[in-house]
Amino acid sequence: MEESPQNDLNTDEPEEDDPPKSTSPQISVNEFSCHCCYDILVNPTTLNCGHSFCRHCLALWWVSSKKTECPECREKWEGFPKVNILLRDAIEKLFPDAIKMRFEDIQQNNDIVQSLAAFQKYGNDQIPIAPNAGRAHQQRGGGFFSGVLTALTGVAVVLLVYHWSSRESEHDLLVHKPVTKWTAEEVVLWLEQLGPWASLYRDRFLSERVNGRLLLTLTEEEFSRAPYTIENSSHRRAILMELERVKALGVKPPQNLWEYKAVNPGRSLFLLYALKSSPRLGLLYLYLFDYTDTFLPFIHTICPLQEDGSGEDILTKLLDLREPTWKQWREFLVKYSFLPYQLMAEFAWDWLEVHYWTSRFLIVNAMLLSVLELFSFWRIWSRSELKTVPQRMWSHFWKVSTQGLFVAMFWPLIPQFICNCLFYWALYFNPIINIDLVVKEVRRLETQVL
Repeated sequence: MEESPQNDLNTDEPEEDDPPKSTSPQISVNEFSCHCCYDILVNPTTLNCGHSFCRHCLALWWVSSKKTECPECREKWEGFPKVNILLRDAIEKLFPDAIKMRFEDIQQNNDIVQSLAAFQKYGNDQIPIAPNAGRAHQQRGGGFFSGVLTALTGVAVVLLVYHWSSRESEHDLLVHKPVTKWTAEEVVLWLEQLGPWASLYRDRFLSERVNGRLLLTLTEEEFSRAPYTIENSSHRRAILMELERVKALGVKPPQNLWEYKAVNPGRSLFLLYALKSSPRLGLLYLYLFDYTDTFLPFIHTICPLQEDGSGEDILTKLLDLREPTWKQWREFLVKYSFLPYQLMAEFAWDWLEVHYWTSRFLIVNAMLLSVLELFSFWRIWSRSELKTVPQRMWSHFWKVSTQGLFVAMFWPLIPQFICNCLFYWALYFNPIINIDLVVKEVRRLETQVL
């Protein structure tokens, strides 16, 4: 009975005299080792199963096996593995010297550097379709962009229905009707399409009931006298030059997008897709195979001569189809090399009065394609893949050439309805698709930065 207090006193004395001891054991490097290289974890990446590995070890495993599964338990991972920031910071604070040595060894190993680059490229391609990323995107404004895309899709559908319902049949256009069968109203329509200035003479042609046959007999002297009284020499030259083209063709030359499509359905579809996917090759095709009819008016429109004179003089020069000056070629080549889509936007801008909504869709699409091309160059630059540019260019050239040859071979077998659907899809719906692609590229860039 008396020993109990002594035992209690004996047990209490050490707690009062001895210094306090840590209840946790000493932390060692082995507790933060990777199960692949058995060294300290560098940029630890934690998988869905809970196992953590060095990021470069995981990259080497993925490159060698091409499997999206844990190297230890073989459980498949979802999405793209990310660095465990909390664990990484803790290891770097506990063992800074060991981490520094491992970083130096990793950077000197080319196989590891290449594996990390390939692994990150794979991750960049997987980010837009990852389930968790999709939900995160919706929380960061995905609903807004979805609403914008829906509204633009509605506008495109309305425009498509309008064109198919209200526009006259392609076979009824003057580009298909012989000039000798033109009525007086059709002659006035042909005249008004030469430019706003031609409306000054509309009533004079209507009052004389000038039909196609009579139009072919008119000369410059008759145009300058009553009842036509076209006193402006530039106007007379423009009308006479266009009349010469009508006489040579026997029909009205195409002067807008719809007439060009009616005369050249296959070429218009080919150019629409070629200028979208490969603008430089598309413009090269125009230079080599459609120089006079399409390329010369194109370059005179986007790179006009900076000379004194009125708009009518410029129109006359466009109808003359003169060879471009060196100054025009220099401006064209600079834009052709660095901003090819801007050439499309400038050309569409010049046709705003004729194609109000269509030109705006083309301008927006050109801007979006320019942004997407910039993102492509940025990816190549950031991944240090400049050496692969020639190979990429050759592969792209071969792909476009093969597709063009394939379409040319099977073009007679493709129904016209299918061609029209493809044409209007590229014209009105591609800008909507490109908006979504630009948004995804921006979010992908944000993910890389974070």
